[in-house]
Amino acid sequence: MTSLDPPNLSLRERKKREARRALAQAALRLALDRGLENVRVEDIATEVGVSPRTFNNYFSSKEQAVCSMVVDRHEGMREALLARPEGEPLWESVKQAVVEQYSREGEPDRAYVTRLRELMGQLMLRGEFLNAHAAVERVLAETIAKRAGGADHLLCRLMASSVESAVRVAFVNWFMSEGEPFLPTLERLLDELATGMPTLTGGTTPKTEPDTTTLGEPLC
Repeated sequence: MTSLDPPNLSLRERKKREARRALAQAALRLALDRGLENVRVEDIATEVGVSPRTFNNYFSSKEQAVCSMVVDRHEGMREALLARPEGEPLWESVKQAVVEQYSREGEPDRAYVTRLRELMGQLMLRGEFLNAHAAVERVLAETIAKRAGGADHLLCRLMASSVESAVRVAFVNWFMSEGEPFLPTLERLLDELATGMPTLTGGTTPKTEPDTTTLGEPLC
């Protein structure tokens, strides 16, 4: 069993997850090395040692496989959120689940993120990448609703969207600046959201030089 899987999964379910993860990682690795246009489903399957038919059991296209790392990351976040202690405030549970997931991965590698961003910017991946982020937000909203005991689903979607925006802003800030670590920035942004962004709305004197960094699009 890998550290990414919750302990209550059946052996069959763990094997399915491991197979899906291996195919997704192979697809992304080959796409980064060769360029997506030079990668076939058969290449991905061969890399993992399975048949193309097995690949098609998990993914409908190579584009979906490449972008699935976005969804897979948030599967871990979903499980971490559901495992948080009962009675813990919802925002604290969400924050800890998000931070736990990204802490597993460590500080991002700038060169790798640059290559990944170039790959995800390709036209043939744009639609699938947007679908992956929509799926992430939907799964997170459903998990928040479950954690909150069937709360207003509209508010749960708003909360999930806010969390995704915090991750994106923290990533872009880290990518565009030197020496500013990702995780502390993400924690600060989530704390601001949890308390209604008091630094922005509470009359705090703004910086002399406003930050005009372009927010950009999701990096990964």
